[in-house]
Amino acid sequence: MLSKWRAGLFWNLNLVLLWNLELGAWNFFIPMSLLEKLKAKFTGNEKPEHLRHGRLGERAAKTFLKRRGLKFLAANFRSPRGEIDLIFRDGDCLAFVEVKARSSEEWTRPAAAVDAARRWRLSRCALDYLRLLNNPPVKIRFDIVEVLLAGGGVREIRHLPDTFPMARPFRYG
Repeated sequence: MLSKWRAGLFWNLNLVLLWNLELGAWNFFIPMSLLEKLKAKFTGNEKPEHLRHGRLGERAAKTFLKRRGLKFLAANFRSPRGEIDLIFRDGDCLAFVEVKARSSEEWTRPAAAVDAARRWRLSRCALDYLRLLNNPPVKIRFDIVEVLLAGGGVREIRHLPDTFPMARPFRYG
């Protein structure tokens, strides 16, 4: 099937333009994510604002950490025990990253939302991820990335590496 497609151009509008060798014509393809966005916009089923802020914050954090030299491994890893927003490798260390996006810091810093219960769930989920990898002999750490939003965009990003240890009674390594 791919043999009949000659070349592809990716546009900023998320459209894909491909040359069909059999038909001798250009074909437009719209990725499913764009179709879902358009459908949600016109049917009024847009996601709530806090979910859109969370997704924007995770994308910004991922880009920020990749530019700092960390190697991206996974996003939104889910296990029956919880979810980890981002997982990166930093040299010989696995970094489990919790992203906190906020539109203001009037009440408290975003990292303060990672309380003891959340740290406990992140620790259990990290152990599940490591178990899937057959418990490799690596160092691990838990990072928090604070993303401050303003006017529908990112105003500031703060990376707080090795913010907390694995919750007790869990251990690794």
